[in-house]
Amino acid sequence: MTNQEKKALAVMACKVRMGVIESTHGAKAGHPGGSLSAADMFTYLYNKEMRIDPANPKAEERDRFVLSKGHTAPGLYSTLANRGFFPVEDLPTLRHIDSYLQGHPNMNMVPGVDMSTGSLGQGVSVAAGMAKAAKFQKRDVNVYTLLGDGEIAEGEVWEAFLFAAHYKLDNFCAIIDLNGLQIDGPTKVVMNTAPVSDKMAAFGFNVIEIDGHSFDDMEAAFANFKACEGKPTAILMKTTKGKGVSYMTNSVDWHGKAPNDAEYEVAMGELRAQLAELEAANE
Repeated sequence: MTNQEKKALAVMACKVRMGVIESTHGAKAGHPGGSLSAADMFTYLYNKEMRIDPANPKAEERDRFVLSKGHTAPGLYSTLANRGFFPVEDLPTLRHIDSYLQGHPNMNMVPGVDMSTGSLGQGVSVAAGMAKAAKFQKRDVNVYTLLGDGEIAEGEVWEAFLFAAHYKLDNFCAIIDLNGLQIDGPTKVVMNTAPVSDKMAAFGFNVIEIDGHSFDDMEAAFANFKACEGKPTAILMKTTKGKGVSYMTNSVDWHGKAPNDAEYEVAMGELRAQLAELEAANE
């Protein structure tokens, strides 16, 4: 990946973060913290990694993505909008009664959403089933799913991991956002799942640990995923909750709360400044 490509991805990630703030402010509700921590991964997946076509979102041979931590829909929606699946201008209608952008992803309403999710643990289970179906049908389709580190306390998650390993689903990539915070506090206090890497290896996964804000790390991780045969892959990404907005950074308070008008102005001011700096570096 060239420096120019990395700079372009950084610009897009900043725009994704801006969309998260726009949408949650417009909704007066939502989950900005985990959306911001995953913004770089969302950006890489939809602009570099996955085989997708915004003009044909239901193409049979496309790669699939399942947002298992469905409450971070603001991050997914912003990514899809900035990738051209639907207008960016619609983001502030998040959670409005007459909007197609509801609080959790709905595959029947939102272009580019491959699975309706929200109940934690169910998304990864469906993603594993999709990967098995692709293998059964002998299709060259990769399935990616994003989980939260609070979510992996759910028993259903580990049933899905057992399934993926048992059937040797090397077209299945589980990405776990290790930002260390969930709605009730630090994950190590609420339900300590560490060491996640040892657990995933014991469950039969090809385990890769990365900085979840490094596009170089992502490029290497996905190359590793594609080269691995006979077992599913787990990418464990260390991230910062609320990344990009000063007062949301590493704050559990912003797991599921929308910025008010004054907070919106501060956040957007910071992100606009970041965007201007990134765009200037691209000139």
